[in-house]
Amino acid sequence: MADKFRVLFVCAKNDVRSLMAEALLRHTDSVHFEAFSAGLAANGIDPRTLESLDHIGVDHTGLRSKAIEELEGKQFDYVITLCDKSSEEATRMPSSGEVIAWSFEDPTISERHEPFRHALQEIHDRIKMFITVKTRQ
Repeated sequence: MADKFRVLFVCAKNDVRSLMAEALLRHTDSVHFEAFSAGLAANGIDPRTLESLDHIGVDHTGLRSKAIEELEGKQFDYVITLCDKSSEEATRMPSSGEVIAWSFEDPTISERHEPFRHALQEIHDRIKMFITVKTRQ
């Protein structure tokens, strides 16, 4: 097989959504894709992110919060923004063949676990569609 598609997921703090997306893409299709994540700033991982991934059996070994500057100079086939703030900051993103804007509500606005599981499911559904489209081209 040719080289894997390199995908970078970006959100404001790299504490929930982009980390979920990185883990989910690795879990769902590591044959065709290499997944990365970063935030406009690194904020540490919200523990509910890891609990949500554990809940559905997704490995999160090695997952850590990173600022976008850590990936400076790296090339990606796709940069996918997961919140409005990261979409607005697209000029700070590493080089990519395509920038895709997705927007998911920030689950940290709640103290409960349910918004995290809901965000995880929404992101997983979108990733499955992304995989289907990009592997058929």
